[in-house]
Amino acid sequence: MTHAHQRLLIIDFGSQVTQLIARRLRELNVYCEIHPYNRVDAAFLKDFAPLAVIFSGGPASVFADGAPMPPKAVFDLGVPILGICYGQQVMMHLLGGRVERGHGTAEFGRAYVTPTDARLPLLDGWFEAGREQVWMSHGDHVSQIAPGFQVYGTSPNAPFAITADPDRHFYAVQFHPEVHHTPKGAKLYENFVRLAGFTGDWTMGAYREDAIQKIRDQVGDRQVICGLSGGVDSSVAAILIHEAIGDQLTCVFVDHGLLRLNEAEEVVTMFRDTYNIPLIHADESDLFLGALEGVSDPEVKRKTIGRLFIDVFQKHAHEVGGATFLAQGTLYPDVIESVSFSGGPSVTIKSHHNVGGLPEKMGMKLVEPLRELFKDEVRALGRELGLPEKFIGRHPFPGPGLAIRCPGEITREKLAILRQADAVYIDQIRKHGLYDEIWQAFAAILPVRTVGVMGDYRTYDYACSLRAVTSVDGMTADYYPFTHEFLAETATRIINEVPGINRVMYDVTSKPPGTIEME
Repeated sequence: MTHAHQRLLIIDFGSQVTQLIARRLRELNVYCEIHPYNRVDAAFLKDFAPLAVIFSGGPASVFADGAPMPPKAVFDLGVPILGICYGQQVMMHLLGGRVERGHGTAEFGRAYVTPTDARLPLLDGWFEAGREQVWMSHGDHVSQIAPGFQVYGTSPNAPFAITADPDRHFYAVQFHPEVHHTPKGAKLYENFVRLAGFTGDWTMGAYREDAIQKIRDQVGDRQVICGLSGGVDSSVAAILIHEAIGDQLTCVFVDHGLLRLNEAEEVVTMFRDTYNIPLIHADESDLFLGALEGVSDPEVKRKTIGRLFIDVFQKHAHEVGGATFLAQGTLYPDVIESVSFSGGPSVTIKSHHNVGGLPEKMGMKLVEPLRELFKDEVRALGRELGLPEKFIGRHPFPGPGLAIRCPGEITREKLAILRQADAVYIDQIRKHGLYDEIWQAFAAILPVRTVGVMGDYRTYDYACSLRAVTSVDGMTADYYPFTHEFLAETATRIINEVPGINRVMYDVTSKPPGTIEME
């Protein structure tokens, strides 16, 4: 099999940060894929034809029964291999070295590595100040290196922190270069892929051309429908597919009445006027809001919205008539098989996918042109396709929309107040030049009324909570540290400009223990 791009294989042993390895490599324009150790055998290696291999970390011990191991054939490929943490221990264990259990030499957190020999090309740009900060997370440790290996760096509790067999291009480190706590980790990956001969051929321009050809080959002259949410992922997918097959694509945009101020008009205008993509604008707000009347339980809200979305999408999809394919904005993190602590692979696919279950129900096949991309790569592809920067850089917006930013019962009155408050808040963030520093920001209307004084009158109106977080992937998050001046100015604007709110609070909960959204 021939492949369009030079490929690097990451064999996953269950580390919580394996995806970060892939992110670092993609940033270097290197195409890589993550595969669980128990799905990689000699036949897979031959078919995948990697130019280099990385062994991830993992929670296991090489001494455990059924300890995760790569196929021995990987060492016969003749390509560079980099072992990280547990990956280093696996290399030593299989190649003739020795690993020992912790016994007081475990190391977790920040550590400093000093060089014993800095002439290794893998370490170009390292040790210029004499030592480097790294992030350790290991219990077991290497006590004897395998034949052919030498020591190039050491830390107080890891005498073999950096080892290598330069003749075979086998490299092994006890720390995690992929995390930001190892400041020069990206440089180490850059050196590794350079040594492996990667030319950085993974660009969004090249991906765009490949993806268009794949879509044409898959679809032929048949019809495709795309569930358009108005978010970045589904929008980029729709525009890419339209570039490939033109009017064979029809988008269905379901307006459930829970969108932000003017959002439906913005999405519809962009697609109809700017891109001229056939679009069904399904205004089903009465249906959704009617079904949600009197509902306050957050799980019931989510399930009601999910069920109605599928019903509505199916109804409007039939209007297209004869569509064979359903397009989705599925991303790579949604389809990576992660290794569980028990050693078995577990498929990590979002259970809340907007059109989950539809393809089988409707006898359709999926078109998922973004399934090899991370979120930041989707944004880069969006720029390549000419989407407006304001649209590409939008904060994530949940499928249930404002329903989960309105704890308690949802009413049209509360939604109207919330839309106005949210619009003022986001306007403030943009005016102060903070939008791109923040992962997600929104207002929520709380299910309580409070007493206030406006002019000479007593008020009894809703309280509003503001939320803004910084994050890399949404899995963990910290609150954004606005100045008190910003918060005071924003609260004043909301209370003055939004009838129905007389109190504003700022949510400083991190995730965990909180979640980003209110419900």
